Amino acid sequence: MVNIKLDKTGGLTHAMKLTHEAQAQGLSIMIGCMLGTSMAMKAALPLIQFADLVDLDGPVLLGSDIEDAFHYDAGMISIQ
Repeated sequence: MVNIKLDKTGGLTHAMKLTHEAQAQGLSIMIGCMLGTSMAMKAALPLIQFADLVDLDGPVLLGSDIEDAFHYDAGMISIQ
């Protein structure tokens, strides 16, 4: 499994390239994140269609968020 994080790959374009390369190698894909706001997590949404697992829980660890873009409940993420 490859954990692809936009913050570590340099952005969406390179993350998309890595996602396709991982798929070509037959690897499973997890879309992850660093600590960040809901706004930062939105940038990863185009990648989740290719993911076996999604771990965009960075906003949960913040004391407050600039926007309530996601709802987290029982391990599930829904977009608001």
